[in-house]
Amino acid sequence: PVVARFDDIVAQLGISVDLQPDYEQICTALREGTSEEYIVSRGEYLNGLVFSALLDIPFIDAARCIAFDHDGEFVDRLSYDSLRAELWKTERAVIPGFYGSTREGEIKTFSRGGSDITGAIVARAAHAAVYENWTDVSGLLVADPRIVDNPKVIHTISYGELRELAYMGATVMHDEAIFPVREVDIPINIRNTNDPLAPGTLIVPESAEYTSGIITGIAAQSGFAAINIAKSKMNNEIGFGRKILSVLEDFGISFEHLPTGIDTMSVVVSAAALEGKEAAITTQIIADTQADSVEIESHLALLAVVGRGMVRTLGTASRIFHALAMARINIRLMDQGSSEDNIIIGVSDVDLENAIRAIYYEFIGKGL
Repeated sequence: PVVARFDDIVAQLGISVDLQPDYEQICTALREGTSEEYIVSRGEYLNGLVFSALLDIPFIDAARCIAFDHDGEFVDRLSYDSLRAELWKTERAVIPGFYGSTREGEIKTFSRGGSDITGAIVARAAHAAVYENWTDVSGLLVADPRIVDNPKVIHTISYGELRELAYMGATVMHDEAIFPVREVDIPINIRNTNDPLAPGTLIVPESAEYTSGIITGIAAQSGFAAINIAKSKMNNEIGFGRKILSVLEDFGISFEHLPTGIDTMSVVVSAAALEGKEAAITTQIIADTQADSVEIESHLALLAVVGRGMVRTLGTASRIFHALAMARINIRLMDQGSSEDNIIIGVSDVDLENAIRAIYYEFIGKGL
């Protein structure tokens, strides 16, 4: 069925390309017990050959120039050098994404979203002016369209803002695809294959000058819990926070946020990571810190309001809290990074969607 499908595509496109030798090579590899990574990479490989014939431009096999080590880790310097050597020979080329190979020729694949990563790697190697990432949407959206009806497209966003939103689950492309081009300040333009005239979203370096609204985007995730610790005169006790985090480290749990007061500290963690360990962690924290009380608050969601326009705008936090109050949503915790372009708000899981709508309407729905 796979062979028939590719042959049908070639016939419908009316192009001349002989895929039979590649079919035979793949079948031989299957009979000899090849790796799963080799198998899943062949669709991308065959598609690359078809596009090369359709566009009548050279095909460069990613296995020749995207390098991995034995542990499956991308080898950046070797890959960039190999790509530059290949790209120097031709003005345009088709390079399949998602995979590469080790020095011994074993096919390795990226974990997920590998085509996005490959595109970024090629853009960096080519010293591209911009990396265009064509997908099925017209760019990043201010909020989740499953929650907010017809949310606006983000026209321009910095790498830092995108990183904050992606961390909370809002992204169109693979997180790791940002880093190869971010390191050399190459912008990314997310475009829609089904609407090629749409400008999409331009992702730019932090140093870039652009006009944006007060907020750039809203993203959220549920499934968190807060470990709330209280102790009188906590602020005078050197090493108190270290003791708390050491307990979590002993139980193999990382923390997400750490809002504090004079006599209180809240540690936000994944509820799934905490499950089944609540009693033991509570006991250990009390034993190590002599805390007055330790309580675990479950069913917590975190909502991130991101935008570097917040730094230069007075009253942004006040508007966020007012919008939530008008929607009768209780704020369980609040945290703001030192960059002041991201406010994290904790709410009950059941209030999350209404919270997103309330904030979107306050800043975007009114056209401000």
